[in-house]
Amino acid sequence: MSTAQVSVDEFQALEQKVHRAVEIVRQERETRARLEAEITNLKEQLEFQTLVASEAQAAVNTLSKDRESVKHRVEKMLEQMDELL
Repeated sequence: MSTAQVSVDEFQALEQKVHRAVEIVRQERETRARLEAEITNLKEQLEFQTLVASEAQAAVNTLSKDRESVKHRVEKMLEQMDELL
């Protein structure tokens, strides 16, 4: 009778281990899915920030060119005013 009891106990222990293993696998899958979603979100944010930075750099370049153009025109006007005096 004690041999049968040990077998039942062993079976129950094995069953508990299987349940724990299933729970660990379930948790790992949930974690993986959450992390994959977070990675996707971060990639989208990075793409957006890269686009915004690129557009901002283009705007800065345009403003720099405009500034140089205005500076050149003002210098020309000052030269012309100096010639009048």
